[in-house]
Amino acid sequence: MHWEILRQMESVNASLSMFNPESVIARLNRNETDSTDALFQKMYAMALQVNRKTEGAFDITVAPLVNAWGFGFKTDSFPSAGKIDSILQFVGMDKLALQGDRLVKQVEGMEIDASSIAKGLGTDLVADYLDRKGVTDYMVEIGGEIRAKGMSRKGRPWRIGIDKPIDDATGAMREIEMVVELTSGALATSGNYRNYYIHDGKKYAHTINPATGYPAGQNILSATIVAEDCMTADAYATTFMVLGVEKAKLLAQSIPQIEYFIIYADNNGQQKVTYSKGMLEYLPNRKTLAILENP
Repeated sequence: MHWEILRQMESVNASLSMFNPESVIARLNRNETDSTDALFQKMYAMALQVNRKTEGAFDITVAPLVNAWGFGFKTDSFPSAGKIDSILQFVGMDKLALQGDRLVKQVEGMEIDASSIAKGLGTDLVADYLDRKGVTDYMVEIGGEIRAKGMSRKGRPWRIGIDKPIDDATGAMREIEMVVELTSGALATSGNYRNYYIHDGKKYAHTINPATGYPAGQNILSATIVAEDCMTADAYATTFMVLGVEKAKLLAQSIPQIEYFIIYADNNGQQKVTYSKGMLEYLPNRKTLAILENP
């Protein structure tokens, strides 16, 4: 079983990793091929669905922007406004089409970054394998993306901590803001407190707004999504970071399959939380929310 789980994870690396020069995505990005594989097609279908549902706020064609801002596999210098404007012509899922197993680009030079959804897909692949093997109690975690089923060895739901959004690239100062309990489903968190840098006194985090070409810079510090599958949770956690609190809450009203827990900064810079009513069933220590902002 160990080797089969490893094989599931390696299949994602072979298909969707920008950091693997021989992956399907890396070869597509270098225009060495237009052929895709089954995993790419699975990822693309979900990415397109979320892209349309969010009116473009989630977009896997942001790779040139991610690289320009120094968060991808290339480390460019701090980009000028002119450079960002010139890159935007390569961004937009409406400029892509999947025809059979062929990826067609309307604009030569478009590149894909699946990092906002690939870990979720990998987590789902491992969990689906365990389901097929009849495993009734498990928690799968890949890079912070989680899918769980049943109970832990302690005979209680799987307990997952949501980190306080403390600026700390190393993770050495981790503190828990809230605990989530899962017996079925998936959880993903996106935040601006790990992958970021400071330039001229201003913080730039890794989530890029595909409409503007700039780091999102919204008031959300972290967004946690609970969904049936991890690929969905992963994609919408990223989307919430792009949208900001009010637009994210509005979007969630049209997606009954997800619940959310958002930590954000108010107009005075104070940390507050807001969450969907359905999220309460996953929060065993929800009494502590009395000292925080109610939804």
